[in-house]
Amino acid sequence: MTPPHDPETVVREQQPPLVTRPLLLRFVSMFGASVSFYLLLSVVPAYASEGGGGGGRAGLATGALMLATVAGELATPALVNRYGYRAVLAVGLGLMGAPAFALTWSHGLAWIVAVCLLRGFGFAFTVVAGGALTASLIPSERRGEGLALVGIVGGVPSLIALPLGVWLAAHVGYDVVFVAGAVAALAAVPTVFGLPDSMRASGRPVSLAEGMRTGELLRPAVVFATTAVSAGIVVTFLPLAVSASSTGLVTVALFVQPAAATASRWLAGRHGDRHGSARLVLPGLLLSAAGTVLMALTSSPVAVVAAVGVFGAGFGIAQNATLALMYSRVPPAGFGTVSALWNFAYDAGMGAGALAFGWVAGGTGYPWAFALTGLAMLAALGPAWRDRRDGPKPS
Repeated sequence: MTPPHDPETVVREQQPPLVTRPLLLRFVSMFGASVSFYLLLSVVPAYASEGGGGGGRAGLATGALMLATVAGELATPALVNRYGYRAVLAVGLGLMGAPAFALTWSHGLAWIVAVCLLRGFGFAFTVVAGGALTASLIPSERRGEGLALVGIVGGVPSLIALPLGVWLAAHVGYDVVFVAGAVAALAAVPTVFGLPDSMRASGRPVSLAEGMRTGELLRPAVVFATTAVSAGIVVTFLPLAVSASSTGLVTVALFVQPAAATASRWLAGRHGDRHGSARLVLPGLLLSAAGTVLMALTSSPVAVVAAVGVFGAGFGIAQNATLALMYSRVPPAGFGTVSALWNFAYDAGMGAGALAFGWVAGGTGYPWAFALTGLAMLAALGPAWRDRRDGPKPS
């Protein structure tokens, strides 16, 4: 006698496969870009600050990176329409890798800013073109889980490369970090040519201008941008805010933050597939703000590690919930716009946070600047609450 099938097993068997060959190839290019980006993310501001000027030069380096990234994100959808995904991704990886070598040639601020600008454009090409393509490779029935898996692939490099870059710079020297970051991006270029150059896009296209006018897309983007403000501050200023003798603390903190973000992003994705992502946006914002306020306790190693852990958990939840929610509110033809808008929010928030925090900290000191930033993040409670109350439920 044939035993009855478990309904949950039948459902799982009927689901389309999540991991395919094109998605695996996309993971390789994503991993290379992420390693290159995160290895240098905290190292370049510290390198810039050694030339004098402290936080101002550090903030300018991160601000230039994020400014170019934001500009590139706005241009990427049009470039993809004209040249295709493969060309834009390959150029993006090249712009992330080749200029990193140039950091070994000069310590001048103008030189550093120029390199940051080029790498910012390259990073924009990889995240926007790659993000839309990745979303098209994930079955809609498993989007939350798929985006969570994407979060892990993108999060592991931050987990390893962010603290590793700081450690290598302190123990081996900056040049080693710059060369490693260049090689990581350039080595991934050949895999790009195994990816599809276009994707099937059903439904009505959504322009970037329309997306910025649509509340159902704009509200989650604004909330996510607010959490990203603190992300830019952590990677730029935490190494400067703690004691100069606390290199070990910085390394631990820069490991804990992405570890918490990666874990919570995975959990948020699993939860979102089963119960919807809309209700996770507000908790993500509140945890991010609370962690930022706790960073004011810069004299306590335990408090610093706990603070970045709380922030990381909130940031990971906000990452997955806002992105899944935005994808659920457009047809596949609008995925490129969602990718551009979400990444615009990410990098505009990081860049604005780095620039503004450097100015505020110059007048108040780092502890007060952290506390004031966390409190200011609560201004996003308005759009978060309105979206939770009025926004359409994910389809």
